[in-house]
Amino acid sequence: MGKIIAYLENFGKKHHLETLTDEAGNVLIKKPATKGNESAKTVALQSHIDMVGEKNKDTVHNFDTDPIELYVDGDWVKARGTTLGADNGIGVAAMLAVLASGDVEHSNLECLFTVDEEIGLLGALALKKDFLTADVLLNLDSGDDNELLIGCAGGIDTVAIFDYTEEKIPQDYFCFKISVGGLHGGHSGEDIDKGFGNANKILTRYLWHLHQTSDLRLCHIDGGNKRNAIAREAFAIGAVPYKDKEKIRVDLNILIAEIEKEILAKEPNLYLTLESEVPQNLCIDKSTSDRLLKVLYACPHGVIAMSNEIKGLVATSTNLASVKMLTNNKIQVVTSQRSSIESAKFDIMQAVECLFQLAGATEIMHEEGYLGWNPNPNSEILKIATENYRHLFNEEPRIKAIHAGLECGLFVEKYPKLDLISFGPNILSLHSPSEKVQISSVAKFWKLLLEVLKNIK
Repeated sequence: MGKIIAYLENFGKKHHLETLTDEAGNVLIKKPATKGNESAKTVALQSHIDMVGEKNKDTVHNFDTDPIELYVDGDWVKARGTTLGADNGIGVAAMLAVLASGDVEHSNLECLFTVDEEIGLLGALALKKDFLTADVLLNLDSGDDNELLIGCAGGIDTVAIFDYTEEKIPQDYFCFKISVGGLHGGHSGEDIDKGFGNANKILTRYLWHLHQTSDLRLCHIDGGNKRNAIAREAFAIGAVPYKDKEKIRVDLNILIAEIEKEILAKEPNLYLTLESEVPQNLCIDKSTSDRLLKVLYACPHGVIAMSNEIKGLVATSTNLASVKMLTNNKIQVVTSQRSSIESAKFDIMQAVECLFQLAGATEIMHEEGYLGWNPNPNSEILKIATENYRHLFNEEPRIKAIHAGLECGLFVEKYPKLDLISFGPNILSLHSPSEKVQISSVAKFWKLLLEVLKNIK
């Protein structure tokens, strides 16, 4: 992150533009209005500079040091084995292009590059109330070029810690590794209603069955990565009596057939593999593994409620994001709750917390949440953008709210008079290695951005 911040600061200096960096690392680059637009409303363009670093299991990649390997496939830009970073790199690129250009017509500009959006909108949370002076804000963090966004969900994370002791595995036990993968994954807000599988839930389903029918000893469990991504891969190492060696293979085949009936249309690349593992000496104590499997099996994942106001919009959801073995004999379970209704967000958060309490979690924490963005259908900038879209493309844009989290709600909280919308090009499969951005759509997005900037008076 520090290297990107330094790049932006140098960019501002290179182009002789006023550049400010706050304590959180948010960078603000200001550009004076073009001739004739000095008295128009000041406009802020905003994107975040961090990305979700997800990679396929067989991809060797260090997100801190290795470049994203890009390639063009028809009308799409993709990455090999990793997330692309179009979320929100394409918005950042558009802002830099406006700042560098000498022929884009605009009023006084404030280009805000925020940090740590993907781990909880931390940059936007840290903004001081005097950092921006703009009257209008264009958030460039959307993923559908036919849409103008005017609302989003708020969110909060619930994290539980389970302490365990180690026990010896009895003699004559067969050690195995069960892996789940090939799932679509995706954004835990945008894709939560798509019917995609969650690797943590599928893995637990198998382990719970073994726990019920055999003397399962759980040695290791690992699933999912990011709080805002649906788990694509998970695995566990366990042991059962040798007499059950063939039985667990038969049980897996039965489960595969069941899962395929349920989600194969959505998850054609799903795989579950069972293989022998080198003999293990120690496992998680029986009491903790029992409680852990119970809570993972019972923990809700997916849509909790649909909106009563906006047809087809998810109102409330929760994501069983990750399960990780930590040092000092601790297991961490991360979940993420979203809702466009603040009370509903806290309701599902408390329900998940109660479940962890019943399971005897040693510690339960809630990461700092963020507010949703309430739609304003009478927004002046919405009217301008709608008219410009209609004029440019001879069609009506879809005006909608989304179930993902945007920084807009926090901007409105800090700057109540700010008038804002969000839009962007077509980006598919966000937060997964299948992420891609459409080249022709970027041209459409750029055309709309220039027209809106020109017509803010």
